[in-house]
Amino acid sequence: METDPPASRGTRPGSAGGGGAEGAAGREGPGRGLAGLVQVADRIRGAVESVIEGKPKAVRLALTVLLAEGHLLIEDVPGVGKTMLAKALARSVDCSVRRVQFTPDLLPSDITGVSAYNQELREFEFKPGPVFANIVVGDEINRASPKTQSALLECMEERQVTVDGTTYALEPPFMVISTQNPVEMEGTYPLPEAQRDRFTARISMGYPDPASELEMLDAHGGSSPLDRLTPVAHASDVRELIEVVRRQHVAASVRQYAIDLVTATRKHPELRLGASPRATLHLVRAARAYAALDDRDYVLPDDVQELAVPVLAHRLLPTAEAQVERRRPEQVVADLVRRLPVPSPGR
Repeated sequence: METDPPASRGTRPGSAGGGGAEGAAGREGPGRGLAGLVQVADRIRGAVESVIEGKPKAVRLALTVLLAEGHLLIEDVPGVGKTMLAKALARSVDCSVRRVQFTPDLLPSDITGVSAYNQELREFEFKPGPVFANIVVGDEINRASPKTQSALLECMEERQVTVDGTTYALEPPFMVISTQNPVEMEGTYPLPEAQRDRFTARISMGYPDPASELEMLDAHGGSSPLDRLTPVAHASDVRELIEVVRRQHVAASVRQYAIDLVTATRKHPELRLGASPRATLHLVRAARAYAALDDRDYVLPDDVQELAVPVLAHRLLPTAEAQVERRRPEQVVADLVRRLPVPSPGR
């Protein structure tokens, strides 16, 4: 288990961070409206894109999940920048950040914390684990056993941790950004369905185009730009932006469209497990954040369509026949998006 350098974290686990972003961002209050949200979000996006070249969609989706109070799963082959994206987003916000390298011998207590006996006080004292941070970066999460992976279930859904019968609240904002290698690779365990369902979205980085890879060689040739990245927003800014996103208007027709899309996955003949009600909630929350990043205070069906694959596909299980035919859940969701009728603006 390793942690980021102290400069990128707050003064204590679970704290809102220090004042490093005040100089970088000027501590201009983001206000309580969309204009402030877009301003701060653009600063964060620009900071992350200074490290991650040629992946604007992945960066925007990561920011969407942060503002939607969700968790992000980044899945791809080694070496394409999964951990770099997670750490760049974490360092762009002045808050507490902890990084955990998942390995087969990692224990649940290594994540949540443990009660240790204090000889001086003659009583047990709780030692918080790395989950007590605003942003938790779990590197190669599927290299740990399912027992260890399950240590994240409670904190991801309920924003709390229970150890030895005592419940500890996690301070907002709280986000888990996990990376994983494809399950076909050596030394990996598939994530349990219950844990995949707690991730708001799953993205794949993909290989960069030649031009972006050339820029990467120039930018990363001497030293990593991550070392020069400074916070451009504060944890309190993110909390305010989340409140703005919560007030986004979602018309009844758009909510029904999201429900219809999720319901269709439960009835699809190529899927043996459809999306859960939690998936519907995550889809609408993410659509609110996605619309806000476009400087809109209302959600369009286009937002739901754009997010359907990253929010729903990782929760679905194909049938044996679909696996034989190499039909992936992403293709099924894309087909449903094309086939389902879109609500008209007047509805």
